[in-house]
Amino acid sequence: MSEQQIFSESFLIPSDTHGIELNVIRKCLDKNQTYDESKTLLMVHGATYSSGSLYDTPVAGVSFMDHLAYAGFDVYAVDVRGYGGSTRPQAMTQPTRSGLPLGRTETAVRDFTCAANFLLNTRQLKQLNIFGMSWGGTIAATYTTKNNEKVRRLGLLAPQWLSHKPVPIDSGDALGAWRIVNMHAAKQHWLSGAPADKRDSLIPAGTFDAWVERTLPDEPDAELRAHASFKSGNGPIQDIREYWTANKPYYDPKDIDVPVILIHGEWDIDVPIDLAQDWFLRATGSPEKRWVEIGEATHMLILEKNRLSATHALTDFISAPRL
Repeated sequence: MSEQQIFSESFLIPSDTHGIELNVIRKCLDKNQTYDESKTLLMVHGATYSSGSLYDTPVAGVSFMDHLAYAGFDVYAVDVRGYGGSTRPQAMTQPTRSGLPLGRTETAVRDFTCAANFLLNTRQLKQLNIFGMSWGGTIAATYTTKNNEKVRRLGLLAPQWLSHKPVPIDSGDALGAWRIVNMHAAKQHWLSGAPADKRDSLIPAGTFDAWVERTLPDEPDAELRAHASFKSGNGPIQDIREYWTANKPYYDPKDIDVPVILIHGEWDIDVPIDLAQDWFLRATGSPEKRWVEIGEATHMLILEKNRLSATHALTDFISAPRL
């Protein structure tokens, strides 16, 4: 790994809603360099954890965003409203039963669109590379179907898709505006996808503690933080019920007409391999498709021992010229 220092910043941009600002993290090797379309990447997180939590937690001292910056990319990661450093809807301060599920996919796509337009305008680019994980895959893919001309290449990590079985994130309980996520319980779920004899070696030493340290400061409730917990909106779960387990695709993969890579871990129990395959086979409009299946990896593979396989696959794919 290069010893060159990475430039890092976080800043707020306006959303399309008065009073709601969106947090954007940026990492690159040289803030004064002009990065072209092939080297500019915008990422978005999944349904539970912020972009900083997923993409900027150091593993052995280097985060996913750091690896991309070292590979020569100007990489950005946005938090949609209610996540990370972005504005929290007022309803998150109220009792959960008093409101409708917060953070529906439609709103997240609008927030992502604001971030994409901001980068296209301020960096004077016509296209971006974009990347999304899980629910973020829905956000990124939906954006692409509406803006193919603005997307150079699309990267997806375990994108959610139609499921005939219950989805683990959905407990089946009545949904309020938000839910409480405990990170130790999340770790148990994370490891449950791996064979018992592989669990101890799956998460590199120190990574879970680093993940907790990177995730919890964004939670304003000190009592929740003290119990390694935070609030997350229930909108994505409501959408699971209305779309993904109701055989109603939120978008159609065939409407994506840009190159796409799908990255997936063999032990992923949140987006099992048959769902990933179904998605891949439906993406018939893409002129170039790649599927990278990573062995001994779960849904959280970017924080695991085999994370570099995903990093290298993504950087190789984005670096390739358009055919």
